[in-house]
Amino acid sequence: MDPVQEESVAQDAPRPGRVRRPGARGLRGRLFGRSSSGERGGVRRGSPQWRLRVGFLVIAFVLSIFAARLVQLQAVDPKEYAAAATAAGAVEVVLPAQRGDILDRNGRPLAESTSGSMILADPTLTVDKAGEIATFLTKELGVDYSDTLALLERDETRFQYVARQIPSTIADDLLARAEAKGFEGLWSERDPVRDYPVGDVGANIVGFLGTDPVEGSQPLAGLELTFNDWLSGKDGVARWQSGMGYKIPLGDSTTVEPVDGKDLTTTLDLDLQWYVQRALRQAVEDSGSVSGVAIVMDSRTGDVLAQADYPTYDATNPLASPKEDLGSRAISDVYEPGSVSKAFTVASLLDAGKVTKRTKIVVPPELHRQDRTIGDWFDHPEIRLTMAGVIAKSSNIGTVLAADTMGKQQFRDYLSAFGLGTKTDAGIRGETAGLLPSGALLNSQTKDRMTFGQSLSVNALQMTAAFNTIANGGEYVAPSIIAGEAKADSGSAFGTDLAGTHRVVSEEAAQDTTAILERVIDPEAGVAPRAAVEGYRVAGKTGTSQRVGPECACYDGTFSMSFAGFAPADDPRFTVYVVLHAPTEEGGGGSMAGPVFSKIMSFALRRYQVPPTGTKPSQVPVEWGPDAAEPEQP
Repeated sequence: MDPVQEESVAQDAPRPGRVRRPGARGLRGRLFGRSSSGERGGVRRGSPQWRLRVGFLVIAFVLSIFAARLVQLQAVDPKEYAAAATAAGAVEVVLPAQRGDILDRNGRPLAESTSGSMILADPTLTVDKAGEIATFLTKELGVDYSDTLALLERDETRFQYVARQIPSTIADDLLARAEAKGFEGLWSERDPVRDYPVGDVGANIVGFLGTDPVEGSQPLAGLELTFNDWLSGKDGVARWQSGMGYKIPLGDSTTVEPVDGKDLTTTLDLDLQWYVQRALRQAVEDSGSVSGVAIVMDSRTGDVLAQADYPTYDATNPLASPKEDLGSRAISDVYEPGSVSKAFTVASLLDAGKVTKRTKIVVPPELHRQDRTIGDWFDHPEIRLTMAGVIAKSSNIGTVLAADTMGKQQFRDYLSAFGLGTKTDAGIRGETAGLLPSGALLNSQTKDRMTFGQSLSVNALQMTAAFNTIANGGEYVAPSIIAGEAKADSGSAFGTDLAGTHRVVSEEAAQDTTAILERVIDPEAGVAPRAAVEGYRVAGKTGTSQRVGPECACYDGTFSMSFAGFAPADDPRFTVYVVLHAPTEEGGGGSMAGPVFSKIMSFALRRYQVPPTGTKPSQVPVEWGPDAAEPEQP
């Protein structure tokens, strides 16, 4: 080899302990404008080639940032970021279910849903004119100005409720006028309106709804509240993507259709309910009473055909009435029933074989028991009455003497079988069970007073069902306000299909009691001739009881006047119970509640075309003379 070549090879050979990276120096030189020999040359700084290479580096850096962000969105937490992106332009609107109607027994509406709309707003479009729009909506819809202004300015969302359940005609007119004023961002969706076409008729039973600007209908009382789940159904929902105030045609869109609620049919008769309410109102006003109740029951089935309270309220405007008038006093108020319950006493004694209709009883002017004196509502010397006469004259003393033949626990058991002390569970919220003394409370004095309707408490529906037991041949049938069967929110089912029955007294005892109760109406023998219904046989019983004041928890000097009865007496079709609480006019159950009973019963018999039986009323003796045989021991 040539010496020069050998020298060249030796110079190019790698030095021991050093690794040479071929081309590294040349690359660095090319990037930064130097030649491989270390001198300036190649691409100069500022030249197009240099700027292009720097631009490539910047682009590569930016793309690496986007790549990292994409990995975060798609791999690290994709659901959270997707939801956030969707929500930025998402609109979600509730699709209200059609609420079921509440109907009378003939399918006529007591409460129904009619065409309505909800007014909605897109704050991103209303924010610039929020004050003007809020003023307009406040004037037209009665919404709160401050609340409405706040939601119209909340431009971080594209959807706000302004008002719910506006009649469609009003909503359409409002939106047309809003558009004419240049207001953008308002629109409507379907939202049925609850209507009570008969106003106050049945309102204490039906109840009413309140309306929340966001939640919509909220049940607040009566059947509307008790059977809310049954009536309300299940709302649907519509979701879509919105941009610039409009629905994006190809954006995500989903709809879950609403499931409409079910109708609720009651046992009420709309026409009868209307009449009973009017008759009761007149009686309460004429007597100066604090309140009153009247109930009509089908004697054979236990169906409640009418249940009236007064004062009442208009279900279309419930807030115009006092809170205490918004429920049903017929089931929530308890009181001592007074002498009406003597019908249960005599029925129990007849069933147990302790007395007969003609059992003779000597009634003294007063009856002294332990440290108490029992008297009658009328002053009298010693008189001789039959069992029928004791009831016809409504003698407390005679009733107590007759009941001495029965032990206190046996007597209580009879009253319990009549349904006293137990809720009727007819399907109306807020029912009270009343009080039927037991245990240590059931002593001889308590038992004495219970025989003529004191020292126990009831509600009006309880008493109607109990009295109806006699009309129904001695068999108790549970009262019903719901036709068929329906499930309440509590999980319990109610209705005529589930109404239970049980025997309380024998059919013979019921018939004998009926014969006795007919004498109460007799103008010569009884105390309630004004309860008679022309052309029909009537069996009934008066009641006058002291009222317990809520503040002192003692008798406050006021009374409840009542009358219960059924007709025709020998083939009962209807049972009617009327109570007037704390009347200011003078009178008793026969003279005050009796005439109301007569009007209501007469209307019911005519409405259902019940013919008179044509038979003669009972003439069982009410008195016995001094020349007669010694009285039977009661």
